[in-house]
Amino acid sequence: MEELKEKLFAKKENGWKTVDTRKKEEIFKVSEKYMEFLNKSKTEREFIKEARKLADENGFRDIIEFSTLKPGDKVYFVNREKSMYLAIIGEETIENGMHIIGSHVDSPRLDLKPNPLYEDTELAYFKTHYYGGIKKYQWTTIPLSIHGVIVKTNGEKIEINIGEKETDPIFTITDLLPHLADEQMNKKLKNGIDGEDLNLLIGSIPYTDTETEKISEKVKLNILNLLNQKYGITEADLTSAELELVPAFKARSLGFDESMVAAYGQDDKVCAYTSLLAMMELEKVKNTAVCILSDKEEIGSMGNTGMESHMFDFFISEILNKLQINRPNLLEKVFCFSKMLSSDVDAGFDPIYASVSDKINAGFIGKGISLNKYTGARGKSGASDANAEYVAWVRNVLEKNDIKYQIAELGKVDIGGGGTIAYILANKGVDVIDCGVPVLSMHAPYEVTSKFDIYSAYNTYKAFWKE
Repeated sequence: MEELKEKLFAKKENGWKTVDTRKKEEIFKVSEKYMEFLNKSKTEREFIKEARKLADENGFRDIIEFSTLKPGDKVYFVNREKSMYLAIIGEETIENGMHIIGSHVDSPRLDLKPNPLYEDTELAYFKTHYYGGIKKYQWTTIPLSIHGVIVKTNGEKIEINIGEKETDPIFTITDLLPHLADEQMNKKLKNGIDGEDLNLLIGSIPYTDTETEKISEKVKLNILNLLNQKYGITEADLTSAELELVPAFKARSLGFDESMVAAYGQDDKVCAYTSLLAMMELEKVKNTAVCILSDKEEIGSMGNTGMESHMFDFFISEILNKLQINRPNLLEKVFCFSKMLSSDVDAGFDPIYASVSDKINAGFIGKGISLNKYTGARGKSGASDANAEYVAWVRNVLEKNDIKYQIAELGKVDIGGGGTIAYILANKGVDVIDCGVPVLSMHAPYEVTSKFDIYSAYNTYKAFWKE
C-alpha cells in the first residue's frame, strides 16, 4: 500500500531534506550575493542601475550600439532608468518564438508628495503618498531612508540616498502612544492610520540669525538651508523630484539555522535578481532568451515604464529590425509562438494565519518554486489562466532538471486575490504561467523567503532558458 501511495500521490517535500553539505554551501552563496544586491537596490532606479552594471560586466551591450544582430549576441535596453529588457539571440530563428522571463523591480513604499515640506509646531515634515498595497500601520515607528533623484530645470540630476550608511541620519513616522490611543485602537485595523498622517519627521532645529526673529517657519527654513548647502536645491526643485521612502533595514539571514532571508522589497526583487543572475550565466541558447525587469507592477503596470506600455514591443521590434527579418505582423507572430514564466512571488503559507489559505493548494516556503496556474480574484477575475498543455511543458522542464516545485493559488477562493504582469503578455498571445518564490509577510517593510526557494528559482529560470 505504501508503494502505491508513493507512486500515485503528489508530493510537497521540504527541500532541505535533499540538501547535502556541498549543496547547502552553494545555496547560501547564491543567497549571500542576493542579499548584497538587495542592499544596493531598494528602489527600481537602483535595481536597474545595478542590473546594467552586471550586464556590462557579462558581455551585454546596449542594443543601440548594434547595427545588426546574430546568434549569441547579448543586448539590453534601459527604459527611463526604471525598467530594462535583456536578450541573448538564439540559434534558432526567432520566428519560432522566444523564451521570456518577466519580473518587476518596483515594491510598495511611500513617495514624497510634489510639495512635501511643511512645518507644524516647530517640527519639520515631508508629506507622503503611499505606493502600492500596504498596511499603513506597518510604516510607522520604523527607521526609513530617502532614495531617489531631484532634477533641476537646467537638467542637472542629483541622486539622493540618505539613511543607509551607519553615519547617516534616519527618518521615521510617529505613532500615538497607547495611553492616549483608545479611540485609535477601536478603529478597524485598516483605518488605524490615515494615509494623510503618514508624514515623515525630518527636523526640529530652527534657523537662527540676528535678522530672523520675525521670520516664521524657522525649522522649515533651516531644513531648506541645509538641503541648499548640500545639494544646491530650493523648495521648488522638490516638485521635479522622485523621492521614495523605504525601510532602512538591511537584508539579513533569518533564523538560528540561517535558512531564510529577511529583507525589504523581496516582492519582486527575489525573482528579478535570480532571473538576472541566471541570464548572466547563459552563453548559447536555442531559443532567443529574454529577461524583463519591469516597473509599476504594484500600481497596475501603467505608464511608459510599466508593462502596459509599448516599450517592450519596441525592444523586440528592434531585435527583429537588426536581425534584418522584420516585416508586417512578424512581431505578433513571434509573441504567439513564445513561452514565458511570469516570475512573480507567491503568498507563502503562514500557519499563524492559516484560515485565509486552502492548505492543499498553498505554496510553502522551503518546498521549491511555486507555480500559479492562475491568479486573479474570486471567480478568477483578471486572471491569466495557463492552459494544461503549457503547464505540462513547464512541469517537464522542472522534473527533468530535478527542480523541486509546487503548484499553488493565492489564498481561498472568496478571500481576495492578486495579479502580475502575466495577463499582459498573455494578451499578446504568449503562453504564460506565474512562477516565483513563496513569501511570508508580503508587502510588509520586512518580507521573508527561504534560501532553498531562492536557489530553486535561480535553477528554474536557467533551465527554462536552456530548454
